[in-house]
Amino acid sequence: MVFSPETTKPLCDLVQVLLTGPHTLTPAERELIATYVSSQNDCIYCQSCHGSTAAQHLGGSDADYELIAQIKQNYQATPISAKMKALLAIAGKVQKGGKQVTASDVDRARQHGATDKEVHDTVLIAAAFCMYNRYVDGLATWAPSDANMYRENGRRLAEVGYVESTAQSPAIEKKYA
Repeated sequence: MVFSPETTKPLCDLVQVLLTGPHTLTPAERELIATYVSSQNDCIYCQSCHGSTAAQHLGGSDADYELIAQIKQNYQATPISAKMKALLAIAGKVQKGGKQVTASDVDRARQHGATDKEVHDTVLIAAAFCMYNRYVDGLATWAPSDANMYRENGRRLAEVGYVESTAQSPAIEKKYA
């Protein structure tokens, strides 16, 4: 992201608003949406960063990290709310293509308590993370294999958010051969 600072700021600002701004969905729930979509796109870097941030928002315990891993594998079998399962179903359909989302998907989310704003923002988070995942993977961004690096990153992001974290952390740049 250091390569193009003129695009870094609006991208970070969008993530900040989508994942940490005032909302009826908690930051953990919004991070879960980003994590799930990133896992479906097989973006190791994003699913690991956002999964760690979600786990930190949930409390940061080993059980929280295990829940995130389970959600990526089969969210329907996890102890998350019916509303969150319905929103993840919508996010998963957006990941495949926006036209995959049906009126019955939205109705099911509403039946489980989701507001129209929550449905809207689920679609926007899912769509944005499809773009972020393609950006990250298209640039062959280095993805650390050390889970502790992601835990530390998740802790920092949960504490200070995306705009401040980007300003504070050293950049990881793609190394061209």
